[in-house]
Amino acid sequence: MDSNKGTTDLGTLIGLFAGITIIVIGILQSGGKLYWFVSFNSILIVVGGTLAATMVNLPLKAVKNLFNILKNVFKGEDYDYVGIINEIVEKAQKARKDGLLSLEADLTNMREGFFKNGIELAINERESSRLRTFLNLEMNNITSRHIAGQELFLYMGSYAPAFGMLGTVLGLIVMMNNFAGGSEEISATYDVSEKFAQLLSGMGLALITTFYGVFMANMIFLPIGGKLKRKSENEMMLKNIVVEGIISIHAREHPLLIKEKLMTFVPHSLRPSED
Repeated sequence: MDSNKGTTDLGTLIGLFAGITIIVIGILQSGGKLYWFVSFNSILIVVGGTLAATMVNLPLKAVKNLFNILKNVFKGEDYDYVGIINEIVEKAQKARKDGLLSLEADLTNMREGFFKNGIELAINERESSRLRTFLNLEMNNITSRHIAGQELFLYMGSYAPAFGMLGTVLGLIVMMNNFAGGSEEISATYDVSEKFAQLLSGMGLALITTFYGVFMANMIFLPIGGKLKRKSENEMMLKNIVVEGIISIHAREHPLLIKEKLMTFVPHSLRPSED
């Protein structure tokens, strides 16, 4: 059903690399130094705070799946909609000719998955309405799992800028108090220009936290949430084709009519050309 599941999604890798490269070039072209933007405390506040808020908002089990979900983002996908339709039509021809029970012999050669489970249900269930209910229930469960993964990153994308701003406020408070503390020892050696330079340096350091929050939200968390949503939509479209195909096989519909009906799910750009 997915011929490229073992490959890597180059679009995701290229996008991340391009985004980081553009920001680095922008910093260097503006006369900045890369080490100005390195701050362990800023990363700790943004990443740690984002994860902590996410754990408060979502079940711990969902947060534990973070890395498993992340792996799916980098997996390639190339769903063969036309191929699965042809396979459904082939099964429909066999079922129409030899009966649904004849498909039982094909189960051992079918890969584990939604299609195989659906055929098994079709063989063992007489009522089409009950069959559709079972298949839709499984579809709903799959959709719920997908949404949970999307929400994880979308929530993180909304929290990261807030913790970036929080880190900046904390940095400014500390900086101002340190600056004010020096006023107790005003003497002949008190250098206003030096203190002002320290103030500006501290302000720049405080703003780095906002930079990390905005960067992580808009370059990592939100795009990953969007990528997961698109992947889910593509997978669910394939499963909708499978559901309608299995229901049609169960109803003993003509294979040509099944093919025409299922082709309506496929975008015109992916349909085979008609000479």
